[in-house]
Amino acid sequence: MIRFIDPRGEIRTPLQPYELAYDLNKGDSQAAVGLLANGFPDSVNFLHFIGEALRKRFPGITVKAWNKGNASIAAPSDMLSEIQSECQIVIAAYGH
Repeated sequence: MIRFIDPRGEIRTPLQPYELAYDLNKGDSQAAVGLLANGFPDSVNFLHFIGEALRKRFPGITVKAWNKGNASIAAPSDMLSEIQSECQIVIAAYGH
């Protein structure tokens, strides 16, 4: 007889629902969206395509891009402050 074991652990922390501060599908289409590349190869290229897809889907948005340039460091605080002051939505991504 074959015995199957579920590899998922037991959830011990209660789930907390996450509600979007901005929902582009519900009329927040004038938002500024920040794209933060982490510096891995192709992270900038990948986010470029994400930005183009967002512009096509939500023509009213503004897309701004940042690249922290080095995947092994945290984003500098001045960069994070700039992103926070200019954008309502941020997408961070990495390449491979």
